[in-house]
Amino acid sequence: MTEMKILVINIVSGLFLLLTSFIPAQYEEDNTGKSIVVISVDGSINPSSAEYIKSGIDQAVEKRSECLIIKLNTPGGLLKSTRVIVTDILDSAVPVAVFVHPGGSQAASAGVFVTLAAHIAAMAPGTNIGAAHPVSMQGEQDSVMSEKATNDAAAFIRTISEKRARNTEWAEDAVRKSISVTETEALKEGVIDLIADSMEDLLEQIDGKEISLNTGSKVLDTKNAEIIHIEMDFKQKILGLLSDPNIAYILLMIGIYGIMFELYNPGAIFPGVTGGISLIMAFYSLHTLPVNYAGLALIFFAVLLFVLEIKVASHGLLTIGGVLSLVMGSVMLIDTESTLEVIKISWQVILAIVILTTAFFVFAIAFAIKAQRKKPTTGIEGIIGETGEVVSDLNPEGQVNVHGEVWSAESPDGYIKKGSKVKVSQINNLKLIVQKLTP
Repeated sequence: MTEMKILVINIVSGLFLLLTSFIPAQYEEDNTGKSIVVISVDGSINPSSAEYIKSGIDQAVEKRSECLIIKLNTPGGLLKSTRVIVTDILDSAVPVAVFVHPGGSQAASAGVFVTLAAHIAAMAPGTNIGAAHPVSMQGEQDSVMSEKATNDAAAFIRTISEKRARNTEWAEDAVRKSISVTETEALKEGVIDLIADSMEDLLEQIDGKEISLNTGSKVLDTKNAEIIHIEMDFKQKILGLLSDPNIAYILLMIGIYGIMFELYNPGAIFPGVTGGISLIMAFYSLHTLPVNYAGLALIFFAVLLFVLEIKVASHGLLTIGGVLSLVMGSVMLIDTESTLEVIKISWQVILAIVILTTAFFVFAIAFAIKAQRKKPTTGIEGIIGETGEVVSDLNPEGQVNVHGEVWSAESPDGYIKKGSKVKVSQINNLKLIVQKLTP
């Protein structure tokens, strides 16, 4: 009996040891799977790309990835969104590598700030980086405001460069002198860490590299790691589309005209619904962009002048004022003091909107003038010159039928027999003065 107990105890102990040894082994196996999260930013830096990058960092942290790689190709973008991205990268709990890729790509303007903020900055052959000077899209800025914007951007990029131990002098020159360099020059100047031909080459070069994070240091283990590509979700794609100033401008104009047409034709429904949706989306879009409210006011004033031209005979002066106001408002709509570059409305879009708007209102004005000059067809004035039929003999008074209505009538010519055709020459105290029509 005692031997039986010992045997049972040994079996139980063996199973317990097997189980306890299996669980850690299983846990370790589940956590040895290395992964690298890759996202692609191809276009301007805006609220959509800022949210996309933050989402990529969060998912890399959640998946306990070795690092996050941002494939970058941008001509620039909003300074506000750039600051958000830089802050997220500097505070990231996982290493972030920015890879200017593929060949022909650029990290210009806002892209310089993002690249320099990364733990690892890499470029592919045939790429370039630089030209981060704040640029005005509507002519020369006030000298004081221009200097203020430049100094602010220079201080910002110096802070980033010092944090990542990169070439601070070159970074400041990129802002103040708009210099731009190739990938080989950038590596030589200490702007980037390495040049990689491909994603595989990048992973091989950064393998074993020690990265300093806010939470401590981490040695990258990127060999044979699983690459997880994360695309923009539907919301981010819509936000990216609405962050395009050209789309915002077009939506704004469609919204204004849709509401206006609905007010002029109550019950049409379609223009009102389309205009309302477009206007709401336009305001949301403009909320993500640096809007100049003087430009917005000029656009609304232009529409007001076009409408007044239909009501007031100004001989085209209101139309000319409306065209000038629309052009100036369209050019001024995006405030450049808050941008680094490229956030502007295309001249092609502005000209197309101005031409279509002018053509429409010129047509509307011509139609209104024609309607005003047209002979009245209803009411008392519309009766004069019309023909009718004698209902009862005119001797010289009687009744006639004109436009399906029976009128009292009088004939200066004397007797006119019932059934004869007559023409209305004038109206006197609601009595028609008619003349007999000869066959």
